[in-house]
Amino acid sequence: MLLYDYFRSSAAYRVRIALNLKGVAYDRHPIDLRTNEQQTPDYRARNPQGLVPSLDIGGGTVLTQSLAIIDWLDATYPEPRLVPADPIARAQALAQALTIACDIHPLNNLRVLRRLKAMGIEEEARDDWYRHWVSEGFDALETTVGEGPFLAGDTPGIADICLVPQMYNARRLSTPLDAWPRLVSIDARLAALPAFASAHPDQVAPAQ
Repeated sequence: MLLYDYFRSSAAYRVRIALNLKGVAYDRHPIDLRTNEQQTPDYRARNPQGLVPSLDIGGGTVLTQSLAIIDWLDATYPEPRLVPADPIARAQALAQALTIACDIHPLNNLRVLRRLKAMGIEEEARDDWYRHWVSEGFDALETTVGEGPFLAGDTPGIADICLVPQMYNARRLSTPLDAWPRLVSIDARLAALPAFASAHPDQVAPAQ
């Protein structure tokens, strides 16, 4: 199994965590978004969107989109479950995950920030744009935290997998986190788990 990823990509970070939680062995093929390697014809043949991650599972099959890859992992490697089986718990966990994956992350990913720059928007304003959408999403997410140690219960799941990369990015852009104490607490708890710690960008960053 071969994962095409970029060490600071939130979406790729999610898949690294999921693979680690499942205990699935994989190799990494870094795709450098800074040099637009994702736009080369060779890579676009694997992922027509020119995005990361892509997961080559063999037999000519390449999976794209992080949540779709996580869903495939859950179907192929059932334990531990990342999406609850109970229909209500499933819907709630997916709602938390999608708050990040659909409502925060797409507005703040590299190609959007590059587009804002190309439109003449200065760095300070771009950073403010980033923090605005993180804050809106985290405000809502904070209210959905249950009584368990993690976002959706007693074990890490798909929502936690989405939370940790977004918290990492929020810190990179100097987003104050005081307004979301429960998210901060959960993030710290997750950071102590080997599956999350070993997926951290600092652990997979290319050598300088």
